[in-house]
Amino acid sequence: MNADYKLKKTTGNTAKNLLYLLYSLCSYVIFLLTFLYLIGFLGSLLVPKNIDSGVYRHGLVATVIDIALITLFAVQHSVMAREGFKKKITRLIPAPIERATYVLCSSLMLILLFILWQPIPAKVWSAQSEVLRALLNGLYWAGWGLALLTTFLISHLELFGLKQAFRGFYKTQPEPLNFITPCLYKVVRHPMYLGFLIAFWATPEMTIGHLVFALTCTAYIFVGTHLEEKDMARVFGKQYLAYQQQVGMLLPSRKKP
Repeated sequence: MNADYKLKKTTGNTAKNLLYLLYSLCSYVIFLLTFLYLIGFLGSLLVPKNIDSGVYRHGLVATVIDIALITLFAVQHSVMAREGFKKKITRLIPAPIERATYVLCSSLMLILLFILWQPIPAKVWSAQSEVLRALLNGLYWAGWGLALLTTFLISHLELFGLKQAFRGFYKTQPEPLNFITPCLYKVVRHPMYLGFLIAFWATPEMTIGHLVFALTCTAYIFVGTHLEEKDMARVFGKQYLAYQQQVGMLLPSRKKP
């Protein structure tokens, strides 16, 4: 009787953890597709709707809608990343899929932005020189490359919720939380955000709609960075405070300790 109960319980837990793993993998695939669409959306490349396409409405109305869409993403992205929210949400959502749920919700907010985005096609600047256009396009791709590279410098699988699901499936314990500064983190505290900023601003054709996107996202990056650094200082204490004094936040710089 006890052996049958234990077998059923073990089988049930394995099936449940397998579902968590599949859920996390699906969330990751949705994120990848959304990320690729964002590159095309902002760069007007190979997507059915980009940042400058669609029906043009009154500039003020479009601006308010676009800022509201980015703000909605920013609120979701920041609130769900806070430790207090994580503790509350794991009362409803199993811990192995908490991060995957965060990634999925962020992707859904971006998809909503793609659908509802209001274009404002009036030009702010248009680079005429082929050399300048090539340089700006190169910076655009370099920005995305930097953002993606940074995810692998820390832990790509953990950042997007896969490692947590694998731990649940294989019943392993999380590794101790250590403060590390691999590679680019030795000269800039937030290389991923630097990559995003480069990608948001580097374009040979800057429209008002694109400018609204870049300005609003830049403001959010500064706010989000401030919140993230408060969390890091709380977790790592003096070690992180010293790091803040030595390394630039978004512009590469390094001071001697």
